[in-house]
Amino acid sequence: MQIPTWTKPALLGAAAGAVVLAIVGFSSYGGWVTGGTAQEMADKAGNDVGTQIVSALCVKKFVAAPGASMQLAKLKEAKSWDRDNFIEDGGWATIDGVEDSIDGVADACADQLAAMDELPAAVMAPEAAEAPAVSG
Repeated sequence: MQIPTWTKPALLGAAAGAVVLAIVGFSSYGGWVTGGTAQEMADKAGNDVGTQIVSALCVKKFVAAPGASMQLAKLKEAKSWDRDNFIEDGGWATIDGVEDSIDGVADACADQLAAMDELPAAVMAPEAAEAPAVSG
């Protein structure tokens, strides 16, 4: 039996196409990852959520502290690379009962606070909030 001359290039082209399709389809372009990469992604997402939750608690703790308005002014005056140290030194980034600090909490807390134009009155401590005017 005689094999046509076009068969060899057609088979080589099909094999090369299959290899390219496998590389593109199973790489990050296709969304497929290994189990180890998926675990790393899940761990990072969990850490990010933990950082967000604790930084929200940090902001609430900062705002509720006496003299929060003055502290916010000092925070805004600090250099951006020193703000996390300011938050850590103030003790706002710590959680009672947890010895280790969570990475990124002080940075996230400082960024959220520095972005505020003024402190929200709803969560401020009674001595830090202004007393309402009484008519009468």
